[in-house]
Amino acid sequence: MIPTAVVVGLFGLVAGSFLNVVIHRLPRGESVAFPGSHCPACGAPIRPYDNVPVLSWLFLRGRCRVCRAPISVRYPVVELTNAVLWVAVFLRAPGWADFASGAFLCSACLALLAIDAEFRILPDRITLTGIVVGLALSFFSRVRSPVSSFAGAAIGAGGLWLVAFLYEKWKKVEGMGLGDVKMLGMIGALLGASGVIIAVLLASVSGSLVGLALVLARRGSLQTALPFGVFLALGAVAAFFWAPLLIELYRGGFR
Repeated sequence: MIPTAVVVGLFGLVAGSFLNVVIHRLPRGESVAFPGSHCPACGAPIRPYDNVPVLSWLFLRGRCRVCRAPISVRYPVVELTNAVLWVAVFLRAPGWADFASGAFLCSACLALLAIDAEFRILPDRITLTGIVVGLALSFFSRVRSPVSSFAGAAIGAGGLWLVAFLYEKWKKVEGMGLGDVKMLGMIGALLGASGVIIAVLLASVSGSLVGLALVLARRGSLQTALPFGVFLALGAVAAFFWAPLLIELYRGGFR
């Protein structure tokens, strides 16, 4: 029999292929369902045998079969990353609801990271859907209660909104968009109250380090705007896998 983890990985590859559709189409205001998969350059329909995750990209050497236009390496990277994340979630999650929450979180964060890095937007269709999914699954979770999930969404969205509001009043410029607020609401709903706090801390630290590195490399300044959704995505995934360890390390350091 095929190990369950392998089956999960295969489904992760397929889901990763769909994520590529989401990443390409949502920012452009296109439907993720219609039309079917096609080459962005020439519009030629992609045949099923040319749409196999990772393998088709390798066999075609990263080019469209019809027009030979290059196909971004992002496609196989997203598919493989999503598959690995799904397997990792499966090995960690104690039940189906927690697997579903973790898989959705990782896939949503992967899509949001790619979209925010390129387009500087965080689509509501992902973040608001994530809030609903997180709150609904909390009633079946073995690791977080509905109270924690609702509190996480409120802390994530409400806390960041308050910070952004105060910053705008102080500096007279917008510090963060509402997309970041909704994304944190999604993270809180899927991770709970403690998880979203850890995700924000990790995102803030990593964002600050990247900003400092850009300044030292003379590729940016203290006023350089960074896509914070990228760091929130990384922080959320890290919090999902390592929050208990980080909490224990924190407690151990203050004993």
